Amino acid sequence: MTIAPLDADAGPRSLADRAYLAIQDRLIMLDIPPMAPIEDGVLSEQIGIGRTPVREALKRLELDRLVVSYPRRGTFATAVDITDLAYISEIRVQLEPLAARRAADSAGQQVRAGLTALADEFEAGDVHAMDRRTLMEWDLRVHRTMYRAAGNPHLEDTLVRYHNLATRIFCLFLDRMAHFDRHVGEHAGLLRAISAGDTERAEKLARVHVTGFEKAIRAII
Repeated sequence: MTIAPLDADAGPRSLADRAYLAIQDRLIMLDIPPMAPIEDGVLSEQIGIGRTPVREALKRLELDRLVVSYPRRGTFATAVDITDLAYISEIRVQLEPLAARRAADSAGQQVRAGLTALADEFEAGDVHAMDRRTLMEWDLRVHRTMYRAAGNPHLEDTLVRYHNLATRIFCLFLDRMAHFDRHVGEHAGLLRAISAGDTERAEKLARVHVTGFEKAIRAII
């Protein structure tokens, strides 16, 4: 299964926005390890964007709790603190079902067709044959698509932020999850419920998905 870029549906972006997205995804996929030092000059060379936009991006990422800056010490990727899981899940279990319900209720026909196509694409693949990065990119793509389909940019921004933090935890423990395929496999049913306009089912599946993720991680630790 081919995974499209995470921001494939985005229009033109500023250099700072492009830097923000590029660095954000490196942080949440743990390409930049937790607590690793971050040098704006090195990042600038790696992503091909000037240092000033990179610095602007790092300031935004600090608000997202993905990086932290210390006077005279520099900037670092934040640690992945498993104690944050309960706080993150407490927020997601309220907002993810809301987003799913909104999307099922108000998404236009073109968006619904896109959700169905995404579910078809996933079911045509083999979860067990996917490598770690593909699994995580799929998870990000489904959630970000659902948030956008909800049609509330403020809700979308909030959910992206907390799902990003949850994804770092997911990446850290993915190799130890016994039934990761079940968790990822839940996406197709959720997408189809939203596409069909089944608000009750979409809301329920979103809630089960979030609570199931927390339970799966806690079973490991």
